[in-house]
Amino acid sequence: MSTETPAGPDGADQLPLTGERTVPGIDVENYWFRRHEAAYLHLAHHCAGAVVLEAGCGEGYGADLLARTADRVVGLDYDATTAAHVAKAYPGVRTVRGNLAALPVRTGAVDVVANLQVIEHLWDQEGFLLECHRVLRPGGVLLVTTPNRITFSPGRDTPLNPFHTRELAGAELAGLLVDAGFTVEFLGGLGHGPRLRGLDAAHGGSIIDAQLAVAVSGDPWPADLLAAVTSVTAADFAVSAEDVDASLDLVAVARA
Repeated sequence: MSTETPAGPDGADQLPLTGERTVPGIDVENYWFRRHEAAYLHLAHHCAGAVVLEAGCGEGYGADLLARTADRVVGLDYDATTAAHVAKAYPGVRTVRGNLAALPVRTGAVDVVANLQVIEHLWDQEGFLLECHRVLRPGGVLLVTTPNRITFSPGRDTPLNPFHTRELAGAELAGLLVDAGFTVEFLGGLGHGPRLRGLDAAHGGSIIDAQLAVAVSGDPWPADLLAAVTSVTAADFAVSAEDVDASLDLVAVARA
């Protein structure tokens, strides 16, 4: 496992790993980074020419990707260190520190709210979605991704991941969106494409489980597994509306 803190964009120091936050530029994190990047790339066209709020921007790479085509992107995060990093590393993103429980944005001010891999961390998901609806202009778009509870914490009501407060299945996410006043335009799932399914087969049936086994054991990474993980690209993932319950991450597009 890499122990160095790599330099981020524009020479900014990279944020350290927390056990949950995914950051670019770390070899053993590449699978997770590319998995998240794939969702941003799939959803980015909704942000073209738009004023975008990323509610929970994390390291900032996603907000920066959206800013390539958006009119303006505001990256919101509660953590002061994270917000300072985003401001330094991604000058194309306007950075604001604030609480997702009460978005520091006036009513009807944004065209798109992006919330990728965040809602599973929130205690008041219903209240957060109402806040998203409030800050969106009429007809604005909410983009959400989140781990699929059925595959991420199989057979459990409480998350396996200690950083998560509540995970959702597809029908549960759709219900929350509708209850908050949204119309769900797309509900699908992100999963492995053909090349990743081949890597699954080559690593005992699941390249995810192979990575977790190394993390739990603390053993050095097998060379073949590390090579496989570092070779993963965003194009190795696919988003589909078919068999959502079998997906790895849920992907939703909803309109206010």
